[in-house]
Amino acid sequence: MSLLRTPLDDLHRELGARMVPFAGYDMPVQYPGGIIQEHLHTREAAGLFDVSHMGQVIIEGTGSVEMLESVLPVDVLDLGINRQCYAVLTNENGGILDDLIVTRWAQDTFFLVVNAACKTPDIDHLKRHLSGQSLTLLSEQALLALQGPAAREVISAICPEAASLTFMHGCRAEIDGVEAYVTCSGYTGEDGFEISVPAASADALARRLLSFEQVAPIGLGARDSLRLEAGLCLYGHELNVDTNPVEAGLTWSISKARRKDGQRAGGFPGAEKIFHSMEEAPALRRVGLRGEGKRPMREGQPVQDAQGREVGQICSAGYGASVGGPVAMAYVERAQAEPGTKLNAVVRDKLVPAEVVKLPFFPQRYFRG
Repeated sequence: MSLLRTPLDDLHRELGARMVPFAGYDMPVQYPGGIIQEHLHTREAAGLFDVSHMGQVIIEGTGSVEMLESVLPVDVLDLGINRQCYAVLTNENGGILDDLIVTRWAQDTFFLVVNAACKTPDIDHLKRHLSGQSLTLLSEQALLALQGPAAREVISAICPEAASLTFMHGCRAEIDGVEAYVTCSGYTGEDGFEISVPAASADALARRLLSFEQVAPIGLGARDSLRLEAGLCLYGHELNVDTNPVEAGLTWSISKARRKDGQRAGGFPGAEKIFHSMEEAPALRRVGLRGEGKRPMREGQPVQDAQGREVGQICSAGYGASVGGPVAMAYVERAQAEPGTKLNAVVRDKLVPAEVVKLPFFPQRYFRG
């Protein structure tokens, strides 16, 4: 089966990107400067990411609020126009089918961005819950992310109407005569923006952004290391159908109005099992691990306590370029989850000392106004 290509494919190759298969797409994992350089550039200036492989979906029509609240444990009813919220799609066991961002465009119109690997099953799942609403996949729309402390200065120069946006707000805008929807959001822990534009205009917009000296192209490798440092979950690693939001440390994503004692309690798949987890602390917790020394930890490696008993498993790991050493996220037994706890990652039958630390590893710097 041939890989799909994003509207920026030619540009990636022109810039010397190393391309790899990812979620059915041919995607840039890094450019000639390398992952560490790209990671640090994003933290220090601004990085441009091609995230056009993500699924962009519109749900609209009378009853859209009720439909979305039947599948998501969030307060869609009170979500303001041009406001966003993070949400998880849950199954009947309280497990996570995907995590996504919901933006309210109008009273009964919502814009969803879902993970690329989950795009098809997500859409099928959402369609099964439609009751007169329409669902449209924006297959001819690209999505670019501009992230980093210089992102706001750059966006001010090309899109003044977006310059005052605060975290998790969006607006309709025009960039060089092209209609776009811009949100103040991202996946790096930095201030930044995601820009949805017609696919035919994506190459020109990317080149315009790259013309600023503060902006460099960034691949999937640095995107992953940045989100790991920021303590952000990745579907298929921290999140899956057997993990519920409570053990994932995402209890905050269950809106107060939808909790057991809320105004519109439950009504979403797996609600009772999730409420039970909120009341009876789950056996496992997601934690951060800082490795001692330079030896890397890897996804899937077991974690042991000081007595050599296996107490968990690593779900994401890598080199934290901004913190200067190996970092990981893992699920461990609750008794081993307190910051300061000394554990060991088992790396090729050798023990790598690590310490439980509070997430994120690197401070999140979202602009909240």
